[in-house]
Order: sequence, then structure tokens, then C-alpha cells
Amino acid sequence: MENFSTVGTRLVFAALFAGGAANQAAAATCEFLPNAPDQHEVVKGDTLWGISGKFLEHPWCWGQVWGMNREEIRNPHWIYPGQIVYLDRAAGRLRLGRLVGDSGGAGQPGDTRLSPQLRVEGLGKDAVASIPSGVIEPFLSQPLIVEPDELNGAPRIIATQENHLFLGKDDKAYVRGDLQGGTSFQVFRPGKPLKDPDTEKVIGYEAFYLGTVMLRAEAKPGSEVHTFVVASANQEMGSGDQLLQAPPTPMRNYVPHPPERQVNARVMSVYGGVNYAGQSQIVSVNRGSLDGLDIGSVLQLYHNGKTVSDTTGAKGWHGMGKPEVKLPDEQYGSLFVFRVFKHIAYGLIMQVTEPVQVGDVATSPE
Repeated sequence: MENFSTVGTRLVFAALFAGGAANQAAAATCEFLPNAPDQHEVVKGDTLWGISGKFLEHPWCWGQVWGMNREEIRNPHWIYPGQIVYLDRAAGRLRLGRLVGDSGGAGQPGDTRLSPQLRVEGLGKDAVASIPSGVIEPFLSQPLIVEPDELNGAPRIIATQENHLFLGKDDKAYVRGDLQGGTSFQVFRPGKPLKDPDTEKVIGYEAFYLGTVMLRAEAKPGSEVHTFVVASANQEMGSGDQLLQAPPTPMRNYVPHPPERQVNARVMSVYGGVNYAGQSQIVSVNRGSLDGLDIGSVLQLYHNGKTVSDTTGAKGWHGMGKPEVKLPDEQYGSLFVFRVFKHIAYGLIMQVTEPVQVGDVATSPE
């Protein structure tokens, strides 16, 4: 198989996406790998990130090389096992095709070599995922954080069946609060506050997911107490624990892409309560949907450059002592955002060469 041997060939796109995302601060530059293959046959278990990494220096350039619009980025249900991704060297693009038998020759594109198109039948059922879905599956539907305004009005368990200390599956729980028409709820216990590293303001609380409850009987007139039954119990739950309506299953499959506007964030916490994280671990950042992040946004991770004293001279500049100098921030990995709240987002660590630390910088790709 012939390899892509022209080092430094680049694709520059001034307008990345239609309908709003084209207002990037500057045009982004995508670069093919020097040893990019001519083609790749999609197999079960492939991811968009993995496939794009075979062709591109930066996997987040995937949508740009395809020339995709915003709707295609949000619904990438068009790449399936058995299809072929071709590197069209003449056009400087990736294209989608299929193997043909006797008309075009095995391993060669057929008569139709088109940009990705939406596949209607079995929409998304077998489509290639953006990133390994098994890694983030538990985090897609369970509450990871609770924002301050949600805590104030959240219903809470005020008593348990026969005064049990803890509840298990099929036990009754008595709940007080406004259900807002909901019948299925997740039970959580607020954890430590999450502070914005820049402002020190509390912007959310970690939520310890305990299980789910279903409404058995709504409060009757003259009563404020609803009766629930525990549908599942991951951990022990009891009086004082709070309820959130079970959210709709979030879309799991966005194409990796830069945020629609410049984002400058900081790593706020590592999921699990530790200070360091590595490949395929999950961290939160102090920016969310109100700041321009959506599912599939990719941020670059940097270690903050340290401030050091310049001791190389016998005397400081202008005789003022040893000057303090900030070293450059060092880029060492990427973060794929897969769940977004108003002020906070969670991302999966990708392609890191050093451990991620709380306080590290996460910004839009350059």
C-alpha cells in the first residue's frame, strides 16, 4: 500500500462549519501524517477518533477534512463497519467508498466516491462511535454534578419503609418536594463543592449516584408526601438523599471538533477524588454550554508554565535583583468533551504524554 510521503502537506479551512461555527477566531490548520495510509477499512470496534488518527496529526480535524456542517457533526451516523475511508490525495480530502468486486478491483474505490451521507435505515445502530463508548457509558446517564440551583428545589427522601436505616431494591421511600410531573428519578447525595479555579466561586457539587426510584403514589390532597419504590440501588440510600429526574439519554456520537468559539478552561477535578489522571480517565473543567462547549468539543491540555528566578547573571537586570520569569505552558494531550452542563463539562483524556493535574489549562485547539 502506498503511503502519504509528502511531509508538511496541509489543509487550511477558513470556514469550518455552516450555521454558526464559522466564527472561529482564526482559521485552523490540519496536517496529514507523513505516513498516512491510502485507505482504511472500517471494522467493528473502530472509533472516529482512532480512524482520524491514522490520517491526521490532530484527530479533531476530522470534521474539517470532510467539510462537514454543524448538523453532520452532531449526527455522524454514516460510517459503518465494512466501508472504506480513502485518502484522496489530489483533492486533499478523506472520502467514503466501498470495495467492489469485478468492476473496480478489490481494494479500489468504486464508481461512487462521496463525502459521508446520512444512512437512514437502522440510524446509528451500528455506526462507528466517536470514542470508546464503554469507557464513558456509566457517565452518560448518571448525575456527575449538581448545580447550585438544582439543590434548592430537589425533592428529598424524608422517611424510609419501617424506618429502615438504608433502602434496597423494592423498598418504599417517602419523598417530599415538587416532582414537576416526573415519575422516574435518580437518587444522589451531594458531595464536595466544585470551585472555579479562576474565581474560587462554587459552581457545582459532585453528585454521588445511589440508584433510581419510581413513583408508586403521588401525594394525596392534604399531604405533601409521595410514595416511591426503589427500582435499583447502586449504593445505600436513605433519609436526606435527594432526587433528580432521570435525564433523556444524551447523544453519544459527535464528531471531534473545536469549540464554536474560543474556550479557555482549567481542569477542576479528576473523577474519583484524586489529583492526577492519565489516558482514558475523566476530568471536569470549569466551562460549559454557556461558554461554547458542546458534546464532541476537543480541548488541548497544557501544564501551566512555572515562574522561576533568572539566576544566570551575577546581577539582575538593571541591578534590580533576580527577575521572576514565567516559562511557556507545555501542551501534552487532548480532552474529548462528552457531557456538558451550564458551567461545567466532563471530558475523556486522550493522547496524553504526562499525567493530567488539577489546575491544568484546557483551551481550544490552535
